[in-house]
Amino acid sequence: MKIKNYRFGFDIWGLAIFLIIMIPNFIWFAVPAPDDILRSESKTEVIDMIGSVCQALFAATLCFVANKNCNRLRITSKIVAAACFVLIYFAGWGLYYAGITAPPVIICLTLLPCLAFLFFALDRKNYIAVIFIAEFTVCHFIYGMVNFIL
Repeated sequence: MKIKNYRFGFDIWGLAIFLIIMIPNFIWFAVPAPDDILRSESKTEVIDMIGSVCQALFAATLCFVANKNCNRLRITSKIVAAACFVLIYFAGWGLYYAGITAPPVIICLTLLPCLAFLFFALDRKNYIAVIFIAEFTVCHFIYGMVNFIL
């Protein structure tokens, strides 16, 4: 990864994937689910804080950092994978709102948005974002496991 291959500039697709993935979260903030275990107090406050910082950094790098060697957005296997992860993630939210809070649903809500971001960033050759996404993924996974599965 050479820093000289990157430039600052607005990437509408980076913002789009971030906002699309956040739609269920915006709904959840406004409309609680029936068995809303996600609103319980977290046991992983330090991990959550680190994760929040990494989330802000990966969102910023997805939206404002671009690899000069990357072509325009087009349908590739990584973009298709990212889209599939988003759709399954939305289905996971549907199950959650149906009152299903089993470990597979929690893992779906925890890992699939991260994988969508990761595959999008890999497609865009945005390895700076990949670093922050990987760190966020670890924190988000720990949060989900410790608070809702273990």
